This record gives sequence, C-alpha cells and structure tokens, in this order.
Amino acid sequence: MFYHVKELQFNARVSKPDPAFATLLLEQFGGANGELAAALRYFGQAFCAKQPYPDKYDLLMDIATEEFSHLEIVGATIQMLLTGINGDLKDAAEKAEIMKLLNGKASKDQMIHEGMTAPQFLVGTAGGPAYTNCQGVPWTAAYINGDATGELTSDLRSDIAAESRAKMVYEYLLQFTDDPMVKETLQFLMTREVAHFQMFEAALDTIQPNFPPGTLQGEPRYSNLYFNMSSGNDYTGPWNEGKSSKLGETFQYIEDPISHVAETNSLLDGTAEGTERTEEMVQELDKDFGRRRRQEVDMAVPSSGILQWNMSMQSENGNGKTSNGRSKRSGKGK
Repeated sequence: MFYHVKELQFNARVSKPDPAFATLLLEQFGGANGELAAALRYFGQAFCAKQPYPDKYDLLMDIATEEFSHLEIVGATIQMLLTGINGDLKDAAEKAEIMKLLNGKASKDQMIHEGMTAPQFLVGTAGGPAYTNCQGVPWTAAYINGDATGELTSDLRSDIAAESRAKMVYEYLLQFTDDPMVKETLQFLMTREVAHFQMFEAALDTIQPNFPPGTLQGEPRYSNLYFNMSSGNDYTGPWNEGKSSKLGETFQYIEDPISHVAETNSLLDGTAEGTERTEEMVQELDKDFGRRRRQEVDMAVPSSGILQWNMSMQSENGNGKTSNGRSKRSGKGK
C-alpha cells in the first residue's frame, strides 16, 4: 500500500529557468541509472526476498519507495527549470520566464537546437518531464531486468554497483549547473546514493556465507588462474598474485596462455594448484549450500493452507524477533 505525501522529501528549488540543464537532468528521470530505474529495480527484487529474508524485503521496499520520492524530486526540479514553456506554447506570452531567456531569434534558434536532443520538451510534453534519458530515448525495462535474479546475494551486489553509477551521474551533473539551489538538490540526491550503497553492503554482510553468489562452488582447477591475455606492459597486483580475497587461494599466473592450453589438453588435464579445495570438498559444499538455501525458503513458507501476503511472514515469537530470528523494529508499519 502506497500513501503519497504531497510535500517533497527534500525541498527542491531553482533560481531561474534553465531548459538546457533540464534536458541533462532527464538522465536521472528516465535514464539507465536514474531514479525510476532504481525504484523499479529494488521493488522487483523485493518480491523474491520476502519469504527467505523478510528483513531484506523491508529494506528493499523502503529504499524503493525512497527512490520513487527521488524521482518526484527530479521531476519537480525539471518542471521548475522549464518554467514558462507550457504557457508560452499555449499562449505565446511575451513576458513568461522562458521568453526572457530567448530574447531574439538567435536565442530561440539555440533553444530549438538544444531541444532537438530531447524534443519532448518542445513538441511532446510542453515543458513537463518525460520518461526518457537526456537524448530522448524512452525508458525501458531492459535497464533493470537483469538485476532481479532471485538470488539476493547477487541482487545486492548489483544494487551496490547501481548506486555507484547513479552517484557518478549526479557528480557529473553538478558540473553543468551554476544554480546554487539546484546544486543543493543534486548534492542531497547524490548523498543518498552513498547512503544506500552502505545499506546494501551491510545487508549483504548479514547473509553468510554469501560467496560465491548462488549455490554452486567454483571448480578448484580454474578458480585461481590468471591468464596473461595481452602483450605489452604486464602488471601484477592483488588481483593476480598472493591470496584471492574470498576463497583464500594462491593466484596462479599463466604467463603464456597458448602454451598452457596446449600442455593441458585445452585445460581438461590441468590440476588444481595453490588451493586446498578438492573436487570432493566442492561437491559436499554444493550439497550443503543447496540444503541451506532451500531450507531458508521452506522455513518461511507455510507447508499447507491458504497462502497470503499480508502478515504471513511476520509472526512474532514474543521476544521482538520474527520466526527466523531476525530483529524486527517495534512500532514500524508500512
């Protein structure tokens, strides 16, 4: 259930109209890394999280709803930056705000030229934001469909990356406006990306084990090989020497991949080196992870009876925790 509060989460303001920057800001309204994409990404991910991870469902729905709030802020800012266009196109009012920016034919021609990158402002919405990016390309679910895999450890990593990209877009946008009030809004939105990054990272850490994503482990013969696949300057670092960050295996640097492939019958006859993991250990871990993941879901789903969404996952055991032991904040409702 959604309930709309008419005041914005952050009081967006602009000093004066700026159609050119409004066009750029569309990137965060209907672009690949914009607020609409973020809201729908987390909203979609939340459904699969509800049963095994009701606490993460709460997190994803909270952040998804906040992203809708940010979409509203971006849309309101775009609308204010385009003040006067709607009236101008309807009544050609010479004293409208936008006309003060278009004093003379050269200025009008310049605006038309800029408007061609997002023509909806002039001939589509007459000054209202549209669900496109800054080049007028319509928003598409293709931006986010790959981010909901049904495996939360994978989805949360995708969310961390998405927040990073969105943060960078705001950082770049800040360089294209001199309006201190618009900068204030963009800085708020950029900072919330930083906050969400940390929230998703913390949520991922509470799911243990969380590597590798999913259930199946990696094959010990291949999980620590680094192939030198380019000629020229060869660099070493913690990505190809020493211990790997998650499995703790010693990286094996393959200096000459062509010779290595030939000597190992195209890797089929290769042996595991630099790792204590064996094929038998991997098979046991595959079974163990599979049991754990299935158990998490099965324990959260009633074995019989009518299934219902409301309250089915929120049964209390009397000590402030849900049935799976996760903390539940008292007094909080949706």
